[in-house]
Amino acid sequence: MEDLVGRLAALDPDAGAAVKVIAYFDRLVEARAGLEPIVRGAAVLTGAAARLVDDDRGVCVRVDEKGVVRPPADPPDPRWPNAPLHPGGPPALWLERPGAAGPVEAMVLERALSAARGVLARQRGPAAADDVAAVLDVAVDERARQRAARRLGLGARARAVALDGNRPKVLAEDREPPPGRAGIGPTVPVLDLPSSWTAARTALRFAAAGTEQDPGPSVVHADRLGGLVVLAAAVGPGSEPVQDVRDLERARSAAPWALATLVAVATTPSLRTAASTLVVHHSTLQDRLAHLEDLLGWSVRDPSGRLRLQLAIALRRLHQHPEQA
Repeated sequence: MEDLVGRLAALDPDAGAAVKVIAYFDRLVEARAGLEPIVRGAAVLTGAAARLVDDDRGVCVRVDEKGVVRPPADPPDPRWPNAPLHPGGPPALWLERPGAAGPVEAMVLERALSAARGVLARQRGPAAADDVAAVLDVAVDERARQRAARRLGLGARARAVALDGNRPKVLAEDREPPPGRAGIGPTVPVLDLPSSWTAARTALRFAAAGTEQDPGPSVVHADRLGGLVVLAAAVGPGSEPVQDVRDLERARSAAPWALATLVAVATTPSLRTAASTLVVHHSTLQDRLAHLEDLLGWSVRDPSGRLRLQLAIALRRLHQHPEQA
């Protein structure tokens, strides 16, 4: 191996260093080294302090560039080179210096995390995230799902939650979801959580971001959608928006307050309540609506027009979030 490293280094310094990194972490794995030596290797090989964090298992190991274990003083900086423990997951290993990772640093991150995964599985058991995935997957054996539910501390009934980005979470029936955009599945027996998860992902498609460009409720409960679920099945990645949705976009482009005004009118019981929600005078709202109705081409103040507006807003959100990943 040393001879190979030497010859590679003469031809390509990065390739030689990468082989050295692979050999270093392979030796740690063969020796069944713990997390601290792995993180120390990442720090020493890169010349930067390294930090491994796995919130699901309560792990935080930080080693400075000299190989000394030191507690973190500040949260990780997103500008630091980092990599996730599992594909699509949050960053788990950071090199504490700004800038993008070079080829050798990228190899250190990859090999260190590969070694750390084995240690975590051996010493700490499955992560909570793995248990969440298990209880939501109908293909997983029922007994395995029950064991995962017990490890998560769930009772007889629970509900699935789809967070922004289709990130899964499972809550006991008396727990509230974290803040932010979310779709809430119905409370069901724990073995029925896969169906709750499917419903939660559908509900998330109707949830607004709560911004000026996407105003409205950011938390949607699946069991309150009723017949709107049919719309979700009809709108997919290749669906063309109907004219009412295009009219909404035209109104949004014409006035920065258009969407917030229309959502308030569609979701409150009266125009006076809508004006109060928007913190504008009732007469100001009336003027806005007159302008918006000209842009839309229909009235939003009579029952049929209000229903049409509600459907257009729901369809717009579904087009913005076309997939249930």
